[in-house]
Amino acid sequence: MGVLDGKVVIVTGAAGGIGKECALLAARQGAKVVVNDLGGGVKGGDAGDAGPAEQTAQEIRAAGGEAISNSDSVTDMDAVKAMVAQAIDTFGGLHAVINPAGILRDGMVHKMADEDWDTVIAVHLRGAYNVSRATVEHFRNQGEGSYVHFTSTSGLIGNIGQANYAAAKLGVMGLSRILAMEGAAKGVRSSIIAPFAWTRMIATIPVKDEASAQRVARMQNSMRADQVAQLAVALASPQSAEVNGQIFAVRGNEIVLFDQPRPIKSLARLEGWNPESIISHCFPAMKGSFFDTGASASVFPYDPV
Repeated sequence: MGVLDGKVVIVTGAAGGIGKECALLAARQGAKVVVNDLGGGVKGGDAGDAGPAEQTAQEIRAAGGEAISNSDSVTDMDAVKAMVAQAIDTFGGLHAVINPAGILRDGMVHKMADEDWDTVIAVHLRGAYNVSRATVEHFRNQGEGSYVHFTSTSGLIGNIGQANYAAAKLGVMGLSRILAMEGAAKGVRSSIIAPFAWTRMIATIPVKDEASAQRVARMQNSMRADQVAQLAVALASPQSAEVNGQIFAVRGNEIVLFDQPRPIKSLARLEGWNPESIISHCFPAMKGSFFDTGASASVFPYDPV
Protein backbone atom coordinates (compact mmCIF):
# COMPACT_ATOMS: atom_id res chain seq x y z
CA MET A 1 0.00 0.00 0.00
CA GLY A 2 1.27 3.44 -0.93
CA VAL A 3 0.13 6.99 -0.30
CA LEU A 4 -0.85 7.31 -4.00
CA ASP A 5 -2.58 3.97 -4.48
CA GLY A 6 -5.11 4.16 -7.30
CA LYS A 7 -4.16 7.72 -8.26
CA VAL A 8 -2.97 9.08 -11.60
CA VAL A 9 -0.18 11.66 -11.54
CA ILE A 10 1.47 13.80 -14.21
CA VAL A 11 5.11 14.59 -13.49
CA THR A 12 6.79 17.18 -15.70
CA GLY A 13 10.50 17.39 -16.33
CA ALA A 14 10.66 13.74 -15.36
CA ALA A 15 13.54 12.52 -17.51
CA GLY A 16 16.10 13.41 -14.87
CA GLY A 17 16.82 15.13 -11.59
CA ILE A 18 13.96 15.97 -9.26
CA GLY A 19 11.29 15.18 -11.84
CA LYS A 20 12.58 11.67 -12.43
CA GLU A 21 12.85 10.95 -8.72
CA CYS A 22 9.28 12.21 -8.23
CA ALA A 23 8.01 9.96 -11.03
CA LEU A 24 9.81 6.88 -9.71
CA LEU A 25 8.67 7.45 -6.14
CA ALA A 26 5.09 8.22 -7.17
CA ALA A 27 4.99 4.89 -9.00
CA ARG A 28 6.45 3.04 -6.01
CA GLN A 29 3.74 4.65 -3.91
CA GLY A 30 1.03 3.20 -6.13
CA ALA A 31 0.39 5.90 -8.73
CA LYS A 32 -0.03 5.49 -12.44
CA VAL A 33 2.36 8.04 -13.88
CA VAL A 34 2.46 10.18 -16.98
CA VAL A 35 6.16 10.93 -17.44
CA ASN A 36 6.52 14.25 -19.25
CA ASP A 37 9.79 15.69 -20.50
CA LEU A 38 10.64 17.61 -23.64
CA GLY A 39 14.00 15.90 -23.68
CA GLY A 40 15.85 19.12 -24.44
CA GLY A 41 18.91 20.67 -22.90
CA VAL A 42 19.13 22.58 -19.64
CA LYS A 43 18.85 25.89 -21.50
CA GLY A 44 15.84 24.81 -23.58
CA GLY A 45 15.31 26.06 -27.10
CA ASP A 46 16.14 22.81 -28.88
CA ALA A 47 13.85 20.33 -30.57
CA GLY A 48 13.84 17.90 -27.69
CA ASP A 49 13.87 14.13 -27.70
CA ALA A 50 11.13 11.66 -26.79
CA GLY A 51 13.68 9.13 -25.55
CA PRO A 52 14.48 10.47 -22.06
CA ALA A 53 10.85 10.53 -20.91
CA GLU A 54 10.30 7.03 -22.26
CA GLN A 55 13.40 5.79 -20.44
CA THR A 56 11.91 6.87 -17.12
CA ALA A 57 8.57 5.29 -18.05
CA GLN A 58 10.34 2.05 -18.97
CA GLU A 59 12.16 2.07 -15.65
CA ILE A 60 8.84 2.36 -13.83
CA ARG A 61 7.30 -0.45 -15.87
CA ALA A 62 10.34 -2.66 -15.35
CA ALA A 63 9.84 -2.27 -11.60
CA GLY A 64 6.21 -3.39 -11.89
CA GLY A 65 4.57 0.03 -12.07
CA GLU A 66 2.36 1.67 -14.67
CA ALA A 67 3.63 4.59 -16.73
CA ILE A 68 3.40 6.22 -20.12
CA SER A 69 5.63 8.91 -21.57
CA ASN A 70 4.94 12.29 -23.10
CA SER A 71 7.54 14.55 -24.72
CA ASP A 72 5.52 17.72 -25.29
CA SER A 73 6.51 21.15 -23.97
CA VAL A 74 4.65 22.61 -20.99
CA THR A 75 4.82 25.97 -22.79
CA ASP A 76 2.30 24.77 -25.40
CA MET A 77 -1.25 24.87 -24.02
CA ASP A 78 -2.70 22.64 -26.75
CA ALA A 79 0.02 20.07 -26.09
CA VAL A 80 -0.63 20.21 -22.34
CA LYS A 81 -4.35 19.68 -22.90
CA ALA A 82 -3.47 16.66 -25.05
CA MET A 83 -1.23 15.34 -22.28
CA VAL A 84 -4.09 15.62 -19.78
CA ALA A 85 -6.37 13.79 -22.22
CA GLN A 86 -3.68 11.14 -22.64
CA ALA A 87 -3.60 10.58 -18.89
CA ILE A 88 -7.38 10.30 -18.59
CA ASP A 89 -7.79 8.15 -21.69
CA THR A 90 -4.99 5.77 -20.69
CA PHE A 91 -5.49 5.48 -16.95
CA GLY A 92 -9.09 6.59 -16.46
CA GLY A 93 -8.44 9.68 -14.39
CA LEU A 94 -6.06 12.31 -13.09
CA HIS A 95 -5.52 13.33 -9.47
CA ALA A 96 -2.28 15.27 -9.12
CA VAL A 97 0.31 17.28 -11.03
CA ILE A 98 3.91 17.45 -9.86
CA ASN A 99 5.58 20.18 -11.88
CA PRO A 100 9.37 20.61 -11.55
CA ALA A 101 10.02 21.15 -15.28
CA GLY A 102 12.45 23.99 -15.80
CA ILE A 103 15.43 25.53 -17.55
CA LEU A 104 18.14 28.06 -16.69
CA ARG A 105 19.47 30.94 -18.76
CA ASP A 106 21.44 32.93 -16.22
CA GLY A 107 22.75 36.42 -16.73
CA MET A 108 23.01 39.79 -15.01
CA VAL A 109 20.05 42.06 -15.74
CA HIS A 110 22.22 44.59 -17.57
CA LYS A 111 23.49 41.83 -19.87
CA MET A 112 20.33 39.74 -20.28
CA ALA A 113 19.01 39.00 -23.74
CA ASP A 114 15.26 39.45 -24.17
CA GLU A 115 15.03 35.90 -25.48
CA ASP A 116 16.56 34.53 -22.30
CA TRP A 117 14.01 36.40 -20.22
CA ASP A 118 11.06 35.29 -22.35
CA THR A 119 12.13 31.65 -22.56
CA VAL A 120 12.61 31.19 -18.81
CA ILE A 121 9.31 32.91 -18.04
CA ALA A 122 7.59 30.72 -20.63
CA VAL A 123 8.85 27.43 -19.22
CA HIS A 124 8.46 28.17 -15.53
CA LEU A 125 5.54 30.56 -15.20
CA ARG A 126 3.56 29.98 -18.37
CA GLY A 127 4.25 26.25 -18.02
CA ALA A 128 2.92 26.24 -14.45
CA TYR A 129 -0.16 28.11 -15.61
CA ASN A 130 -0.71 25.76 -18.54
CA VAL A 131 -0.62 22.56 -16.50
CA SER A 132 -2.87 24.19 -13.90
CA ARG A 133 -5.40 25.63 -16.30
CA ALA A 134 -5.60 22.41 -18.30
CA THR A 135 -6.44 20.37 -15.19
CA VAL A 136 -8.17 22.62 -12.68
CA GLU A 137 -11.72 22.19 -13.98
CA HIS A 138 -11.27 18.42 -13.97
CA PHE A 139 -10.01 18.56 -10.38
CA ARG A 140 -12.86 20.82 -9.28
CA ASN A 141 -15.50 18.65 -10.92
CA GLN A 142 -14.22 15.49 -9.25
CA GLY A 143 -13.76 17.22 -5.88
CA GLU A 144 -10.11 16.21 -5.61
CA GLY A 145 -6.79 17.33 -6.99
CA SER A 146 -3.34 18.38 -5.91
CA TYR A 147 -0.72 20.65 -7.45
CA VAL A 148 2.90 20.47 -6.39
CA HIS A 149 4.59 23.34 -8.14
CA PHE A 150 8.24 24.26 -7.70
CA THR A 151 9.57 27.64 -6.68
CA SER A 152 13.16 28.56 -5.79
CA THR A 153 15.04 30.46 -3.14
CA SER A 154 16.26 32.50 -6.11
CA GLY A 155 12.77 33.97 -6.10
CA LEU A 156 11.93 33.76 -2.41
CA ILE A 157 15.28 35.21 -1.28
CA GLY A 158 17.24 36.18 -4.38
CA ASN A 159 20.33 35.16 -6.28
CA ILE A 160 22.63 37.31 -8.40
CA GLY A 161 22.47 36.50 -12.10
CA GLN A 162 19.02 34.89 -12.04
CA ALA A 163 16.54 37.73 -12.49
CA ASN A 164 14.51 35.83 -15.11
CA TYR A 165 14.44 32.64 -13.06
CA ALA A 166 13.67 34.52 -9.82
CA ALA A 167 10.82 36.47 -11.40
CA ALA A 168 9.29 33.30 -12.83
CA LYS A 169 9.63 31.35 -9.60
CA LEU A 170 8.12 34.13 -7.49
CA GLY A 171 5.28 34.23 -10.02
CA VAL A 172 4.75 30.52 -9.45
CA MET A 173 4.39 31.29 -5.73
CA GLY A 174 1.56 33.70 -6.51
CA LEU A 175 -0.12 31.25 -8.87
CA SER A 176 0.04 28.45 -6.31
CA ARG A 177 -1.42 30.68 -3.62
CA ILE A 178 -4.43 31.59 -5.74
CA LEU A 179 -4.95 27.98 -6.83
CA ALA A 180 -5.03 27.04 -3.14
CA MET A 181 -7.47 29.81 -2.24
CA GLU A 182 -9.82 29.25 -5.16
CA GLY A 183 -9.72 25.47 -4.91
CA ALA A 184 -10.06 24.99 -1.15
CA ALA A 185 -13.85 24.62 -1.19
CA LYS A 186 -13.63 22.09 -4.04
CA GLY A 187 -10.96 19.80 -2.62
CA VAL A 188 -8.24 21.24 -4.88
CA ARG A 189 -4.90 21.94 -3.18
CA SER A 190 -1.68 23.61 -4.20
CA SER A 191 1.61 24.01 -2.38
CA ILE A 192 5.12 24.72 -3.61
CA ILE A 193 8.62 23.47 -2.93
CA ALA A 194 11.91 25.34 -3.13
CA PRO A 195 14.38 22.50 -3.63
CA PHE A 196 18.01 22.36 -2.65
CA ALA A 197 19.35 19.50 -4.76
CA TRP A 198 22.14 18.61 -7.13
CA THR A 199 20.66 18.38 -10.62
CA ARG A 200 21.92 19.03 -14.12
CA MET A 201 20.44 22.53 -13.86
CA ILE A 202 22.50 23.28 -10.75
CA ALA A 203 25.55 21.79 -12.47
CA THR A 204 25.41 24.63 -15.02
CA ILE A 205 25.99 27.34 -12.39
CA PRO A 206 29.50 28.71 -12.92
CA VAL A 207 31.99 28.21 -10.11
CA LYS A 208 33.98 31.42 -9.89
CA ASP A 209 35.73 31.19 -6.52
CA GLU A 210 36.59 28.81 -3.71
CA ALA A 211 33.51 29.72 -1.67
CA SER A 212 31.15 28.88 -4.53
CA ALA A 213 33.10 25.68 -5.24
CA GLN A 214 32.63 24.58 -1.65
CA ARG A 215 28.94 25.46 -1.78
CA VAL A 216 28.42 23.43 -4.95
CA ALA A 217 30.33 20.49 -3.43
CA ARG A 218 28.03 20.53 -0.41
CA MET A 219 25.00 20.52 -2.66
CA GLN A 220 26.32 17.65 -4.73
CA ASN A 221 27.17 15.49 -1.73
CA SER A 222 24.41 16.30 0.76
CA MET A 223 21.32 17.53 -1.09
CA ARG A 224 19.84 14.94 -3.43
CA ALA A 225 16.87 14.96 -5.76
CA ASP A 226 15.35 11.88 -4.14
CA GLN A 227 15.07 13.77 -0.84
CA VAL A 228 12.96 16.44 -2.53
CA ALA A 229 10.75 13.79 -4.11
CA GLN A 230 9.65 12.52 -0.70
CA LEU A 231 7.90 15.81 0.08
CA ALA A 232 6.50 16.23 -3.42
CA VAL A 233 4.82 12.82 -3.32
CA ALA A 234 3.54 13.43 0.22
CA LEU A 235 1.93 16.71 -0.93
CA ALA A 236 0.37 14.98 -3.95
CA SER A 237 -1.27 12.38 -1.72
CA PRO A 238 -4.90 12.82 -0.61
CA GLN A 239 -3.66 11.84 2.84
CA SER A 240 -2.25 15.40 3.02
CA ALA A 241 -5.65 16.99 2.42
CA GLU A 242 -5.13 19.48 5.26
CA VAL A 243 -1.99 20.93 3.67
CA ASN A 244 -2.82 23.72 1.23
CA GLY A 245 -1.27 27.00 0.13
CA GLN A 246 2.07 26.40 1.82
CA ILE A 247 5.67 27.13 0.83
CA PHE A 248 8.24 24.48 1.67
CA ALA A 249 11.92 23.96 1.07
CA VAL A 250 13.86 20.71 1.17
CA ARG A 251 17.52 20.91 2.07
CA GLY A 252 19.07 17.50 2.51
CA ASN A 253 17.12 15.78 5.28
CA GLU A 254 15.61 19.08 6.44
CA ILE A 255 12.10 20.21 5.50
CA VAL A 256 11.58 23.95 5.91
CA LEU A 257 8.26 25.80 6.09
CA PHE A 258 8.59 29.36 4.79
CA ASP A 259 6.62 32.33 5.99
CA GLN A 260 4.61 34.35 3.51
CA PRO A 261 4.55 38.13 2.97
CA ARG A 262 2.69 39.83 5.79
CA PRO A 263 3.04 43.35 7.23
CA ILE A 264 5.85 43.59 9.79
CA LYS A 265 5.83 47.29 10.65
CA SER A 266 3.58 50.30 10.14
CA LEU A 267 4.14 54.01 10.74
CA ALA A 268 1.38 56.63 10.49
CA ARG A 269 1.57 60.43 10.40
CA LEU A 270 -1.67 62.29 11.07
CA GLU A 271 -0.73 65.24 8.90
CA GLY A 272 0.29 62.93 6.06
CA TRP A 273 3.65 62.17 4.49
CA ASN A 274 5.79 64.00 2.00
CA PRO A 275 9.10 62.88 0.47
CA GLU A 276 11.13 64.86 3.01
CA SER A 277 9.37 63.43 6.07
CA ILE A 278 9.50 59.92 4.64
CA ILE A 279 13.26 60.25 4.20
CA SER A 280 13.85 61.89 7.59
CA HIS A 281 11.40 59.93 9.76
CA CYS A 282 9.73 56.93 8.12
CA PHE A 283 12.78 55.21 6.65
CA PRO A 284 14.94 55.64 9.79
CA ALA A 285 12.12 54.26 11.96
CA MET A 286 11.76 51.21 9.74
CA LYS A 287 15.45 50.63 9.03
CA GLY A 288 15.86 48.07 11.80
CA SER A 289 13.30 45.87 10.07
CA PHE A 290 14.71 46.15 6.56
CA PHE A 291 15.90 42.98 4.84
CA ASP A 292 19.43 42.81 3.51
CA THR A 293 20.36 41.87 -0.04
CA GLY A 294 22.06 38.59 0.84
CA ALA A 295 21.44 35.48 -1.25
CA SER A 296 20.14 32.17 0.09
CA ALA A 297 23.54 31.28 1.51
CA SER A 298 23.14 34.14 3.99
CA VAL A 299 19.79 32.75 5.13
CA PHE A 300 21.02 29.15 5.24
CA PRO A 301 24.64 29.58 6.37
CA TYR A 302 24.93 26.10 7.86
CA ASP A 303 25.71 22.80 6.18
CA PRO A 304 22.73 20.66 5.16
CA VAL A 305 21.51 18.08 7.61
